[in-house]
Amino acid sequence: MRKKEKAIEIANILAELFPETPIPLEHKDSYTLLIAVLLSAQCTDERVNKITPLLFKRADTPQKMVALSVSEIEDIVRPCGLAPRKAKAIYDLSAILIEKYNGMVPDQIEALEALPGVGHKTASVVMSQAFGQPAFPVDTHIHRLAERWGLSDGKNVVKTEKDLKALFPEDSWNQLHLRIIFYGRKYCPAKAHQIEKCPICAKFGKKPIKK
Repeated sequence: MRKKEKAIEIANILAELFPETPIPLEHKDSYTLLIAVLLSAQCTDERVNKITPLLFKRADTPQKMVALSVSEIEDIVRPCGLAPRKAKAIYDLSAILIEKYNGMVPDQIEALEALPGVGHKTASVVMSQAFGQPAFPVDTHIHRLAERWGLSDGKNVVKTEKDLKALFPEDSWNQLHLRIIFYGRKYCPAKAHQIEKCPICAKFGKKPIKK
């Protein structure tokens, strides 16, 4: 089976299993989504969703955020891990949004990537989920599944993103990225993967990759 044909079948399986794709991180606008995605680095969405209500009760705009000190932000976000770095990035990017963008989150990926603590994946999530622009954010989980399913060679996340964008129609990227995340959590985990209970791996016979 050609890779393109496999991609179509995988997309159909994902659509059948996950017709609805709610955004996992709780937020109310582009700013709170940006902060939530930043906090999710090396942290589960579940934990982030427990911490952000506490943070956003104190500061849910750039103006309110810079009224806090970095140490105050750090105290709140500590359960998310990497607290000193994340707290400083949140404070600094909030100040930049006020100074350069009138307190608004820019809707250009290059401008987002220039913000402190915002890498390509975070910027892609915001472009996709806040602004509805076509993007295919690839985190370590999507990177792993693309390799496991034979859709990419798994060299790096940059290559995986390029491969996935070439295989799937642009208008499906935003929803497909979420479907793959939901699928991986339920059927295709990194550890204790049971191929017979994983519809995609069972169909294509791809053995789990040992890390």
